[in-house]
Amino acid sequence: MRYVYMNKKLLYLFLFILAGCNENKEVSPNVFFSGEIVNPTSDHVVLYKGDVFIDSSSLDKNRMFSFKLDSIEDGLYHFNHAPEYQYVYLEKGDSLIIRLNTVDFDESLVYSGPGEEINNFMMEIFLANEGEKGLIDRLYSVDAESFSRKIDSLEQLKLDLLNELTLESNISEKALQIAKANIVYKYATYKERYPFRHKKLSAKKEVPKLPKEFYDYRKDLTYNNKNFTYLRPYYEYMVNHFGNLSSMSCSNGCDIKDKMVKNHLHFNKHKLKLIDSLVEEKELKDNLFRNVAYDYLLKVHDTEANNKIFIEVFHALSGNNKHITEIDDLYEGIRNIQPNKRIPNIEVSNFKGEKVSLQNIAKNNKTVFYFWSGANKKHLTNMSKRVLELSEIKPNYNFVGINIRTNTDDWKALTQKAGFNYSNQYRADNFEELTKALIVYPMNKCIITENEMIVDAFGDMYRSFK
Repeated sequence: MRYVYMNKKLLYLFLFILAGCNENKEVSPNVFFSGEIVNPTSDHVVLYKGDVFIDSSSLDKNRMFSFKLDSIEDGLYHFNHAPEYQYVYLEKGDSLIIRLNTVDFDESLVYSGPGEEINNFMMEIFLANEGEKGLIDRLYSVDAESFSRKIDSLEQLKLDLLNELTLESNISEKALQIAKANIVYKYATYKERYPFRHKKLSAKKEVPKLPKEFYDYRKDLTYNNKNFTYLRPYYEYMVNHFGNLSSMSCSNGCDIKDKMVKNHLHFNKHKLKLIDSLVEEKELKDNLFRNVAYDYLLKVHDTEANNKIFIEVFHALSGNNKHITEIDDLYEGIRNIQPNKRIPNIEVSNFKGEKVSLQNIAKNNKTVFYFWSGANKKHLTNMSKRVLELSEIKPNYNFVGINIRTNTDDWKALTQKAGFNYSNQYRADNFEELTKALIVYPMNKCIITENEMIVDAFGDMYRSFK
């Protein structure tokens, strides 16, 4: 564990600790959560339970925020200080104070006060997992038995630490459950990934043969614990688990080649049906359905006919999904930018502040629309170099930049600094409208048109011009 240097602002914390020493004292239904943020990147902190907004607190002149919560549900929350976020476990009677520096957001975060034990433990586990990534990546190349043995060993080390914590501190059963799940599901995810990562690293056509006990851990895991729904390792496990189940079952009974699923529509329909049959907890099911939809619609780039079949199955299995409007909007956006369709008539602003439609920009020429934001300086630098290269390689194309999420003055200054041609630079005034219509994902995406008509709405600035 790390050493914590006390701040004078935390001095009053001792009063809370001393007051809490009386075992007969009734637990307050209230929760206090406050702290100091060094080098803030936003002017407020937002608290959520799952994806539900709970409260927001502005930073004061001393960079402090504060929440007083009445009669909240015990459990896992997360706080957001844009663009970062992290977990906090809250129970009635907690009086937590944090101090963090956004330069090293996760590494500097320390909890103090009643409720600190479980939160500091989960933070240390999170950092340990981050530090193990390189080791895990190397382990995927070893045989299945060796991999399983090493993963089990790493998992047990953390479970032993949790056991020590329970002996030293008064941890509630609910908090203990979440802390244990935070460990167990992380290592279970590695095992779900193993067959496919090993196959890729070994350059073999088939996934490796696994010992019969390799998946024994699945017997102890659950699909339906509401308290785990927004726990990151649990959700990541479910995503990988259903991908694994779908791949393995498709490999045994579906149209495949070299043990690789080729029919993406079939595979993703299969995945939806597995989730529907095994998961009862509605929020988890809704979130997993959303993940499948995004994975298929955004990454596969299937035909319009297949996309239509997929969305019909999605509605049939999950018509009351909480994300249904979002998924329908995504589907409609993708349907409207299929090849041989006119680019959506969205308006953007030029350097003179004049509104110009994308159709007008793309009229009578071959045009490549690419996207950038002032918030991502590295991407901007790389994109400016790439545009210069492509302009020389493909002089018959007009490369047009569209800026998103940057105010007008910053956009103009960054355009000049990047060396872009002003006449080919535009700014999206309505970010939501633009991204919904053009599906701006990922950031290296480009849209290739000819005489207003879409050639490829899912091009890539680095892969589409080789």
